[in-house]
Amino acid sequence: MSDEQVTAIADELAEATRSGGTIPRISPRHPGMGVEDSYAIQRVWRQRREQAGGRVVGHKIGLTSKAMQEATGIDEPDYGVIFADQVIDSGERVEHGRWSNVRVEVELAFVMRERLAGPGVTAEQVLAATEAVVPALEILDSHIELEGRTIVDTISDNAALGAMVLGTQRIDPRERDLRWIGAMLSQNGDVVETGVSGGVLGDPALSVAWLADRIGSHGDALEAGETVLAGSFTRPVWVRPGDHISVDYQDLGTVEVSFS
Repeated sequence: MSDEQVTAIADELAEATRSGGTIPRISPRHPGMGVEDSYAIQRVWRQRREQAGGRVVGHKIGLTSKAMQEATGIDEPDYGVIFADQVIDSGERVEHGRWSNVRVEVELAFVMRERLAGPGVTAEQVLAATEAVVPALEILDSHIELEGRTIVDTISDNAALGAMVLGTQRIDPRERDLRWIGAMLSQNGDVVETGVSGGVLGDPALSVAWLADRIGSHGDALEAGETVLAGSFTRPVWVRPGDHISVDYQDLGTVEVSFS
């Protein structure tokens, strides 16, 4: 894609973000576009938000399960950025209309103590650079029509990140086997999804290592103080106005959010 085409799509998405609307799929309009084109769109979209006063506080990783990668025709996860106004504390009530195509996923969040830059980052280096791991929820928000959407559409749309909801419990990542953290997601009191964190590339720390390497190829790094959503270990659950979502992480407590 040309710089002009990249900028035009980024501006469409920036407007959809402001208005809470959606735009037609990008992939049919630019059938030759690839993954790097979509990351270029995402970077321009990010610049637009930063120019408007937004502050990046972290990153999200998506498509971390083999099943989701096969369904979208790729062989690696994707990623997006998290802005300060996308961080929600557990227990908050939020407006459903703030997002489009609203769904939630169960995740672990890594709070970085040290800067981490690729290439060649290992899971052990991730654990050493992490201050704490926190139970979390991701709220998905799609500004591109869902029917027929491809991976290039999703990446362009900041990997469909709406917000992250953070729990209050914090654990030292070296004191737990991060592959075996289980969770049950309830919607209005009914358990609708369960999962174990090993569903994220076999180990969520490997997911964060992948991210450090991947954004390193774009001249970026995980910075001290940033938070990384490592990827979902449940299927996305659709959310309606009035819903209450609660995720029980056993000894790590509960993460909750209500949608008005």
